Amino acid sequence: MSERVIIDVQGLVRRFGELEAVRGVTFQVREGEIFGFLGPNGAGKTTTIKMLATLLRPTAGTALLNGYDIRTDPDGVRRSIGLVFQDPSLDERLTARENLEFHALLYGVEAGEREARLRRVLAMVELEDRQHHLVKTFSGGMKRRLEIARGLLHYPAVLFLDEPTIGLDPQTRSHIWSYIHQLRRQEGITIFLTTHYMEEAENCDRIAIIDHGQIVALDTPDGLKSLVGGDVITVRTTDQAWAREEIRRLYGREVVEEDDLLRFEVERGEEFIPRLAADFAGRLLSVGLRRPTLDDVFLKLTGRAIRQEEVSATDRMREHHRRRFHR
Repeated sequence: MSERVIIDVQGLVRRFGELEAVRGVTFQVREGEIFGFLGPNGAGKTTTIKMLATLLRPTAGTALLNGYDIRTDPDGVRRSIGLVFQDPSLDERLTARENLEFHALLYGVEAGEREARLRRVLAMVELEDRQHHLVKTFSGGMKRRLEIARGLLHYPAVLFLDEPTIGLDPQTRSHIWSYIHQLRRQEGITIFLTTHYMEEAENCDRIAIIDHGQIVALDTPDGLKSLVGGDVITVRTTDQAWAREEIRRLYGREVVEEDDLLRFEVERGEEFIPRLAADFAGRLLSVGLRRPTLDDVFLKLTGRAIRQEEVSATDRMREHHRRRFHR
């Protein structure tokens, strides 16, 4: 990974009427890095990518991408990026090859290079044998692979992947990630992705956790997990309300309710559990011990698990407009 900063974001803001979807985010991405935006639906991930891709104009702030200003040189930015968004954007009435050929024409890929690039990206995502088939016959995973191939066709400096595996089964998600790592190894490409899957975020070199349009933490996966500060203990007892107060009184720990469990953090969890079993003798139904995860980090920073997803920014805008016009 290079030390060169390829994305430099300063105070980026985006408002939709009264709704502030992105609230002054600042961060940098290094060349060749896999950089992740982790957060629930509606946190501002897609809005940020759209601003960096010049599809939305910032309300305030700016960013440089590959040396081009997103406000003053959008053409330079667009030449430098590839895009794979959540919503499918392939023409299903065309074949895989025809979709790629059309994209090559739009991006001005020279005729002499076009065929070699088409073969290369199709081979990379293992779709050579399906290149003449209509896209409407493809599975969800095949379509996603074709979209990634399309995003690479013009050799972008940065590839944006917005929830690249959403809606795909675990096996297909694993295959997509194999392609992403292959891209980084072979091309040295910078990959900027958004996700709300914790296990996907573990693939990133660094992760920015975004919530309500603000970055609340930015570090490596291990660095973020160190914020939790210990092992995670989960318990179920015969009386959870009583147990919650006892854990606070006996151990001075903050307790979070997680589904039907009580969750708290301790140092050296293996040594702590025998003490817990003795203190709660006769009332302890189950106890669990695990190392911190990114879900624990998000819970610590925001007070809720990421799976407790909020409505999307689009839904919030719709509700805002509904209220505005039906007063």
